[in-house]
Amino acid sequence: MHRPSPVEAEIADELAVVRPALVSRYAAALPGARAAVLSRLWRGLAHDPLPWVVRREPDRDGLTLRLADGRRLRGPRPDPYATAAYVTAVRLDEVAYGDPARLMGELAVPHSVAFAAELAHSVASLALSRAGAQEEGEEGTGAWDRDWEGEQRVVDGHPFHPNCRSRPGFSVADQLAYGPEHRAVVELGLIPVPPGDCLVTGVWPEWLRDGERLVIPVHPWQAAHVLEREPAGRLAARPLMALRTLALPDGPHVKTALSARLTSSVRDISLGSVAASAVLSEFGEAVAARTGGLLHVTRTLGAAAAGSADLAAVVRESPREYAAAGERVVPVAALPATGLSRSPAWVARFARLALTVGLRMLELGVALEAHGQNLLVVLSADGEPVRLVYRDLADLRISPARLAHHGVPVPEVPARMVTDDERALRRKVFGSLVAGALAGTTGSGPALRAALESAVRDLPRTPDLAALCGGPLPAKALTLMRLSPRTAGDEWAELPNPLQDEAP
Repeated sequence: MHRPSPVEAEIADELAVVRPALVSRYAAALPGARAAVLSRLWRGLAHDPLPWVVRREPDRDGLTLRLADGRRLRGPRPDPYATAAYVTAVRLDEVAYGDPARLMGELAVPHSVAFAAELAHSVASLALSRAGAQEEGEEGTGAWDRDWEGEQRVVDGHPFHPNCRSRPGFSVADQLAYGPEHRAVVELGLIPVPPGDCLVTGVWPEWLRDGERLVIPVHPWQAAHVLEREPAGRLAARPLMALRTLALPDGPHVKTALSARLTSSVRDISLGSVAASAVLSEFGEAVAARTGGLLHVTRTLGAAAAGSADLAAVVRESPREYAAAGERVVPVAALPATGLSRSPAWVARFARLALTVGLRMLELGVALEAHGQNLLVVLSADGEPVRLVYRDLADLRISPARLAHHGVPVPEVPARMVTDDERALRRKVFGSLVAGALAGTTGSGPALRAALESAVRDLPRTPDLAALCGGPLPAKALTLMRLSPRTAGDEWAELPNPLQDEAP
């Protein structure tokens, strides 16, 4: 019998106090959560360029990693695009490990202690999420008419990140109160600030003003743990997948500052992103208009920061603004919950739409971070993918040379967003759209290969398409990045290309 980790036991003890009805479901969900996180970790160990893995030896039955200290780590033959929990144990020399946190601790590589703690949180929080979903019950996909309904079905978080549900700054009560998978209603705090203390771009909504003062919506966790101040009012909202972004009833979305580590890093709303938000929104909308109606970008209505990133918010329109009567808008990460991705023909049509848009935007000079959270698909009444919606422009990459070729001026945006490096531009698109959104939708290497083979037949033969089909597929090296906390920026892995014979 597996002995619960200290984190698993701690969450069980908290749960017994705040939601005792979930304790048995939580305990039952732990083995599956360990396998799910271990499968994601094994993907990283098998493919990320880890400096202490000196050789990888595949065979018919699995994969052996030769470590720099002479030890051997062996597990199943990895499928880098699998979303199912297919790894229940890996062997470090002669000892089998089914707990990803214990395995990482035993590896004893640089920064493994901190990463092991994150993995333990990921397992426990994932089990809690699954237990909560079982308690709520599945009501079917329905029409998903309201913004948050599809987002609440993404119970497992990031499909490939070992820290898919790591929320180390959150108590059990916090997770139940703020997590979208727990169907939470969150009371945003409203903090009035003098206009002279604020950086504002766009048009700050009238309903977020109090006379001359601007009213900044604040996440309740942020108000309690960072700002340590009592809001002047409250506003009910529903959390989306990003957790710090929430949908107002029949209204826009509000991105709040939330200084807690979620998945990989502590996210904030920097003063630079507030300053650039209006220009970036107009630019994204203008370039998307060149896709012939296949892509829309949600507009930023207003952004404000009161002196620092700790008290800031962005208000943007709902993706539903781009759905006609009878259509629905679904985040790509939620597509598996609709059942549509079980049809290879449907997935091929969706892949063709997504690649058409992603490659067209890249040709124009805009590399989208089109992962399953940022990218949404508009479905017709009979479930056909008809167009895409993209939200949150903060991680775009923009190519001045490509824009100039199409007569588009370069907007005034942060320097980190501007590059003509072809490899960096393609990594951004292929790593998020293909190795992220499409892989997460298909759920396996063979299924991704089938979808891509069908989709690329009808695409224009461009250098970008040739690069997509002709070499390894880039993906963020998520495990390496958690084991390299002092390294700034993204690290990358090269995955077997599903369109080539050696892919799984």
